[in-house]
Amino acid sequence: MKIDKNRVLAKFKCYTDGYDTTNIKVRLKIDHTYRVAGLCRQIAQSENMSAEEQDLAWLLGMLHDIGRFEQLRRYNTFMDAESVDHAALGADILFQDCMTSEKSNNSRQEIRDYVEDDSEDYLIETAIRQHNVYRINDNLDQRTQMFCNILRDADKIDIFRVCAETPMEDIYNTTREELYSSDVSDKVMESFFEHHATLRSIRRTVVDQLVGHISLVYELVFAASRAIAYEQGYLQTLMNFESESENTRACFELIRKEVKSYVNIS
Repeated sequence: MKIDKNRVLAKFKCYTDGYDTTNIKVRLKIDHTYRVAGLCRQIAQSENMSAEEQDLAWLLGMLHDIGRFEQLRRYNTFMDAESVDHAALGADILFQDCMTSEKSNNSRQEIRDYVEDDSEDYLIETAIRQHNVYRINDNLDQRTQMFCNILRDADKIDIFRVCAETPMEDIYNTTREELYSSDVSDKVMESFFEHHATLRSIRRTVVDQLVGHISLVYELVFAASRAIAYEQGYLQTLMNFESESENTRACFELIRKEVKSYVNIS
């Protein structure tokens, strides 16, 4: 598939211009999209993929959060649990003609607006639908799985940035007093040292949510992704959380050492 990047950028801008781009939440997702697209290309390049496949990885980044804008318009939230699965919504907007009656004028969009060639439709739709799931389907072919993982890695890397640059009180909908006095739950610490993402179901305190975001480093598939995440510095910003709780400070000291070892930073 040959991708006209200028066409993609123009179509994406045209689409997002249909929403209130002065809204900080809309702007956040626009900026996030461009960064994730760039990270997708960077990861693909690290895997020695062809220029054409690097472009395809970039395209996935450009399209992965299309559903966020309509989600915000309909529900005024980015919380999937309180609204709709934004990944499924985005894939439906791009690929399902039957969804037309559900769309606003702003969201009338389809994949052919971005690329004429339909040879990669299955891969693109699959990657968009699965970029936010806990685990991708295990029956995917190797190539589709690789592109899904590139997109998921890039998305997680930029989540570190968003969490580091946004006041934690806003991210976790809490007060400063509660955040800085909160302790890490024993089950969350146990899960962290098992090297996988912390399930929401075991998080009990506000600071458990922060540890959960840090634990996304264990879900990064590619070595380049782990290196990028660490080199950007946002992961360290999250890990350098200065709690007023002695127990939490001790936990975060262990967390920093474990992550540093995991990403193989000397």
